[in-house]
Amino acid sequence: MAPSRVLIHGAGIAGPALAYWLARHGYRPTVVEQAKELRSGGSAVVVKEPALTFARSMGILPRLREVATGASALSLLGPDGRQLLRVPTASPQSIEVTRADLSAVLHRAARDDAEFLFAETITSLRQDRSGVEVTFRRSPPRRFDLVVGTDGIHSPVRRMVFGPAEQFTTSLGLYSATVPVEPSALDDPETAVMFTAPGRMLTLHPSQGKPLAMFTFRSGRVPGYDRHDIALHKRMVAEAYAGIGWRSPELVEAYQKHPTPFFDPLANVRMDQWWRGRVALLGDAASAVALLGDGSSMAMAGAHTLAEALAAHPGDHARAFQVYEAKQRRQVDPRRRRVSLVATLLVPRTRYGLALRNTVGRAVGLATRNTLPAKENSLV
Repeated sequence: MAPSRVLIHGAGIAGPALAYWLARHGYRPTVVEQAKELRSGGSAVVVKEPALTFARSMGILPRLREVATGASALSLLGPDGRQLLRVPTASPQSIEVTRADLSAVLHRAARDDAEFLFAETITSLRQDRSGVEVTFRRSPPRRFDLVVGTDGIHSPVRRMVFGPAEQFTTSLGLYSATVPVEPSALDDPETAVMFTAPGRMLTLHPSQGKPLAMFTFRSGRVPGYDRHDIALHKRMVAEAYAGIGWRSPELVEAYQKHPTPFFDPLANVRMDQWWRGRVALLGDAASAVALLGDGSSMAMAGAHTLAEALAAHPGDHARAFQVYEAKQRRQVDPRRRRVSLVATLLVPRTRYGLALRNTVGRAVGLATRNTLPAKENSLV
């Protein structure tokens, strides 16, 4: 039997991870990415179990440690910009990297055994009993045995096969924006600093000497919103952070000056089934866990689970998809159900909610300090 040809749409985290594991099982993966190259920027993500185990098996742990952000602590600021507490964040059970660096490491691991097509995207899918006919924006049509959408919350594959995004996505009422800033913006290259006002959070992350300013803010539905309208995104960030204090003016200015800063609404994704026929979804396309820091780890774990299920059930993709979904849901669903609660705690809507969050933070910081050597923690 000829090796199965699998088309993977999306070269972020889940895509190259899946390509790596499929190639190890004798499949012929092709990864299509609409961007011209691997995406840069993006916020910091945490690689932790079960993804660490799979990273170790892939031989990429040393490289992940090399590109780790270097942040070892988080400083939480009060409304007046003064430090409320400082807690350690480094852990031997996790590695913090930028999303872009994680994507690059995974791509490097998979590129010799998989075909990668950049500046390309799927325009249509047509399934039959033996395969999937795929048309592309630029390349000639091709036929694959299976297709996997690893293309995020706005998944084109999900839209083409399952229906409009509105059926599956629920807004959290939050927007996320990120922009790189100059190294001179850092006061401490090992500490992330978080400032919160009602409905708005602003974080300055050291990111291995390439600091990022990260904006997370609440906003109602924006008439005429277009996720490709950079001018609109810049206006929304400027309006959300006007007059909140701390270093918001200079960081907002950096966002305004950047030609292509990151911006995206945060949403929950919920689906009754992650596959239909010969097409499956993986990562945020199937079940987003925004704000929990688990999205990338869950994507890496899901990639391994899907590849193992396909290898265990050769010639029976339906059974493989069922096994993959059942196993991965046990990891993802409990996390997804906590997203709304985390959003409320992370970016409180009111001053009362913010004060309550900070009180809890002080208690957590005190508890952490009492379990660590004094030099590793300080509470103000």
